[in-house]
Amino acid sequence: MKIAVGLSGGVDSSVAAALLREQGHEVVGITMKLWREGRYKGGDKDACFGPGEAEDIANAEALCCQLGIEYRVFDCADEYEKVVLDYFRSEYLVGRTPNPCVRCNAFMKFGVLPQLARKSGLAFDKFATGHYARLREENGAVHLFRGADEKKDQSYFLYRLNQTQLKRLLFPLGGMTKQEVRELAARYGLSVKDKPDSQDFYSGDHAELLNTPPREGNIVDTAGNVLGKHDGFWHFTIGQRKGLGVAAKHPLYVLELNPCRNEVVVGSADDTLQHELKLADCAWITDEPSGEVQVKVRSASNLRNAFFEAGKLVFPDGITAAAPGQSAVLYRDDEVLGGGIIESAE
Repeated sequence: MKIAVGLSGGVDSSVAAALLREQGHEVVGITMKLWREGRYKGGDKDACFGPGEAEDIANAEALCCQLGIEYRVFDCADEYEKVVLDYFRSEYLVGRTPNPCVRCNAFMKFGVLPQLARKSGLAFDKFATGHYARLREENGAVHLFRGADEKKDQSYFLYRLNQTQLKRLLFPLGGMTKQEVRELAARYGLSVKDKPDSQDFYSGDHAELLNTPPREGNIVDTAGNVLGKHDGFWHFTIGQRKGLGVAAKHPLYVLELNPCRNEVVVGSADDTLQHELKLADCAWITDEPSGEVQVKVRSASNLRNAFFEAGKLVFPDGITAAAPGQSAVLYRDDEVLGGGIIESAE
């Protein structure tokens, strides 16, 4: 089988390529080039989007030389600007909380990249990545499951993949732990065996992507009392506790962002508790679910029990700091059912 592997220059995608090569498959490495020098400043931390991309591409190219496989780089900077960065900017500036990684996976990594590769004349049977998630085909449909390593599971970011995409995918690391992957990297003699994981989608200050000048506004409590000042509501996120710059007897959390008034509303931990979420723009792996489900509203959050019906999630025990714009991803046990974008929370 001929398999194209999406290479990021990190340990996971590198091990995925080496493992598939060892299994006897014909493997080719492909990479998205996203960074355009001079467009943004970026920073020093390891991230999917930033000036460190040149080093990542060099690592991926060195891996392919080591494995003796073909390697190609595809310039996706224009598409990334339109699909991910414009979305990120527009969501933040209307007071919503975007999830650029969900959007990038659905439309870029598993959309634009393999499409460009095929358009260039590169033929392959499957597209593989180093994601920690599992696939299983039953009755003609592909089902998506959480990765075996709960701490590294990335299924939250993949819930918008459709059946056409899923049927062409492989996740070679889905049944492995991160420790096992690093041990394989050492056995293969990969130079990236100890490389840290990317922690964010952008290496610099997120505010830089918004290209919006500072604008003073008020930080207020739920009664409208002014507690402090800020230089732009877009510097805050729902549920944020640290860095508010407001002194109080008890911890304060961001409850609401009001772009019209450039206002940040804060309150106590109890005020962050919500019991109903309305979803829009839903995407389902197979059929739309109903009844008892488990839900994540952030990739690193714990699964919370809920009831789902006709676009509405009800949480008997409540859920904290769910924000409009975030993805709510629905599960049953380890299976990903799909999810949607939070339209409102109460």
